[in-house]
Amino acid sequence: MRGDGPPRGGRVAGWARHHIPTREGIEGNRFLKPVAHRILVPSLWRFNRRSVPRGVALGMFCGVIFPFAHMALAAVLSLPARANVPVAVGSTLVNNPITFVPLMAAAYQIGSWLLSLDRVVPGHPIATDLNRHADWLHRLVAHGAPALIVGLLALALILSAAGYLVTSVGWRWHMARKWRNRHAARGK
Repeated sequence: MRGDGPPRGGRVAGWARHHIPTREGIEGNRFLKPVAHRILVPSLWRFNRRSVPRGVALGMFCGVIFPFAHMALAAVLSLPARANVPVAVGSTLVNNPITFVPLMAAAYQIGSWLLSLDRVVPGHPIATDLNRHADWLHRLVAHGAPALIVGLLALALILSAAGYLVTSVGWRWHMARKWRNRHAARGK
């Protein structure tokens, strides 16, 4: 039985071990049974040098682009991308209540820079009186939305590429260190 004895690894690990569904539980679920053969492919759940960086990149992309339901979308998209499902779902947490506002602000700044919205167009004077700023909703829709959309796309691409590269390099470094330690242990 799962609940027997104290949880190994602390409270969080014990809670996770008790609440995370098992392979048999997923296979037996009547709602997941039609797609269980796709979901339970072992390569989607193994941690290897190809699937983990894909999962990080996919999760970061989904986490930035889609502010809601990004975990479910990352899990579904990891199937055709052959990305690690737990890593993809976990790396969507780059977008969380703490980082939401800074991500949106950075996306707006990047989008404004890419679309050159801060430049003054020749022949158009800069609005200085308060009455000209009364149309803030029009400005928000006309300038803010395109800048935010373009910025989110650019930020998602930048962060997912950086996540992929950092994870790939980190994986190679970890494996090289492991091989060195193994070789050093044999030499003793």
